[in-house]
Amino acid sequence: MNSLEQLKTHTKVVADTGDFESIREFSPLDATTNPTLIYKAVQQEKYEHLLDLAIAENEKSGLQVGQGLVDNIIDSLLVLFGCEILKIIPGRVSTEVAANLSFDTEATVAKARKIISMYEKKGIPRERILIKIASTWEGIQAGKILEKEGIHVNMTLLFSLAQAVACAEAGATLISPFVGRILDWYKGKTGHDYKGAEDPGVQSVTMIYNYYKKFGYKTEVMGASFRNLSEITELAGCDLLTISPNLLADLAKSEAPVLRKLSASAAAHESIQRLDVSEKSFRWHLNEDAMATEKLAEGIRAFNADTTKLAKIIEKEVLA
Repeated sequence: MNSLEQLKTHTKVVADTGDFESIREFSPLDATTNPTLIYKAVQQEKYEHLLDLAIAENEKSGLQVGQGLVDNIIDSLLVLFGCEILKIIPGRVSTEVAANLSFDTEATVAKARKIISMYEKKGIPRERILIKIASTWEGIQAGKILEKEGIHVNMTLLFSLAQAVACAEAGATLISPFVGRILDWYKGKTGHDYKGAEDPGVQSVTMIYNYYKKFGYKTEVMGASFRNLSEITELAGCDLLTISPNLLADLAKSEAPVLRKLSASAAAHESIQRLDVSEKSFRWHLNEDAMATEKLAEGIRAFNADTTKLAKIIEKEVLA
C-alpha cells in the first residue's frame, strides 16, 4: 500500500478543498471547506455556474446590494458547493459560518440554523453537515446550543488545550486544531525548523487527543492545516485528518511506512490533569497562550478578508 492507503487504515482521511476533482481523485470520507477555499474556487471558470446559480436563487428576494443580498448569495454559494461535494463523498461536509460572527453567539446560531435549513430544502439531512465555527468563547457557546438542537458543529481555528476542552465540554461533534499554523508561529518566533515529533503543532494535537481519550469525551479530533508529510504521519491514529490535495498527492506517491502513533488505549495510561474551563478560566488560559491568542485573531481576520473579497466578486456580478 502507498502511504495514503496506509494512513486510511489508522485514521479517517478528509479532503481540505473546495475542488471537486481533487475530492474524486483521493476518495476521502469527508470534506471541509472554508471562506478562503471557496473564494479561490469561485474564481475558476469550472465553478462559475455555481455562482450564477447562487445569484439566480436570490434574484426574486427583493433585496438590493447593501441590503443583505450579497450575504444571502454567499450562503447559497456555500450550500451549493456543499451539495456538489456530498455527491462525491460518502460522509459529511463542513460549511463555515461567517468569520465576522465569531464573537456573537446569537448571530452564529441564527446563521447555522439558516444554513441547515437551506441544505434540508435541497434534500440533504443535517447528519451530513458540520457547521464550522471559530473556537472563541462565544462560538463555543453557539456550538453548545446547536448540538442540543441536533445541528452538529466543527469547531475550527483551534490552537490550545483550553479551547479544545471547552469545545468538548460543550458537546461539539468535532474540533479542528490547526497543526501547521502552530508550527508557523513557533518557527517565526524561534527560527528553528522543527521536525517530526518535536513539531509544536504535532505536540498540541497529541496532547488534545490524549486528553479527550483519557477522560472519555466523544468529541472527535481532526488535525488540520498541515505544512508537510511528517506532521501528518506523526498524527496517524488521530480520529480524522483533513489534508490539502497537494499533500494527499504526495502521500499517494510515497511508499514510506505509516505507523500508528496515537491510540485511545495508550492515552488511557497518560498522566493528565483536568483543566477548568469556566468562562473566566478559559479567557485567562487563552490570554496566557500568546500563540493561540494571536493565531485565533489572525485566522478570523484572514477568513473575514477572503469573505469580503468573495462579496466584491458577487457584487460585481450582480451589478453587471
